[in-house]
Amino acid sequence: MNKSYIVDVTYEGIRIDKWIRNNLGNVPQGLIEKSLRAGKIKLNRKKTKSSTKLTVKDIINVYDVKFKEKIIQRNIKFKPSNEVIKENEDLIIDDNENFIVVNKESGIAVQGGTKSKKNLIDIFSKSKIFENSKPYSVHRLDKDTSGVFIIAKNRNTAKLFTSLFRLRKIHKTYLAICYGELETNKGILNQDLARYEGNKKIIENSKTTYKVIDKNSNCTLLQMNPITGRKHQLRKQLSIIGHPIYGDDKYTFDKNLKAKNKELMLHSYQIKFIVNDKKHTFKALLPKYFKKLIKIKRLKFLDY
Repeated sequence: MNKSYIVDVTYEGIRIDKWIRNNLGNVPQGLIEKSLRAGKIKLNRKKTKSSTKLTVKDIINVYDVKFKEKIIQRNIKFKPSNEVIKENEDLIIDDNENFIVVNKESGIAVQGGTKSKKNLIDIFSKSKIFENSKPYSVHRLDKDTSGVFIIAKNRNTAKLFTSLFRLRKIHKTYLAICYGELETNKGILNQDLARYEGNKKIIENSKTTYKVIDKNSNCTLLQMNPITGRKHQLRKQLSIIGHPIYGDDKYTFDKNLKAKNKELMLHSYQIKFIVNDKKHTFKALLPKYFKKLIKIKRLKFLDY
């Protein structure tokens, strides 16, 4: 197989190994590394590393590579029912000619991947809203995190949003309920977080400002505004300071706290940005389970 692929705006800023998994199949990381080292997969006709981030119009060259996993990936592609499509259309906060804003539910991925079948992009690709266009994912939101999410309706808008996110011109506000009582009512979480590329450990700095909305001896409801955008940033940061988020089994290391909540109590509450000199602010209503825990824990939050 000798093929060339042009990178579109959907993958701008995304690592090439992720592109390979999404487009060539559920390929083990070791096999990706081997193919790149051997020059069987190149970027712009040159050898590259798996950590290289892509830009729009990059050309990925694939030479004599056959991945059996690709067949498996095709078989598990998500095909949404009309009912699922309607359910997600009902969660739209705003719909205009260039993008939609959705109040994403917890438990649904943004894009399909090796571990996620059900995802927003596949759902909206079958919606009448995108009958004459294609949905573009322009930012990340964890599968288990609910709240505000933007989907672009065309390539130019997707490129614009990707650029705004990269330049930190889009401001996101999250709400979280964590275990225990935070000592300070506001501050900055400034920590080094680890991630792995194969066996290689990479350390990245992360910054988030926070403000306590209400608290008691059992838990804290807080507002969080990430400055950087690391994977699972807010979840990791709160875990590091000993206040993991309710429902976060991945970063809750106290066995007594695990499984007390099924849903992750992390919600993308608000997003703000300016496009063509016009200010946009979108808020996503809290899920029922989030409101319920606020009530059970006797926390105060007026802006439901």
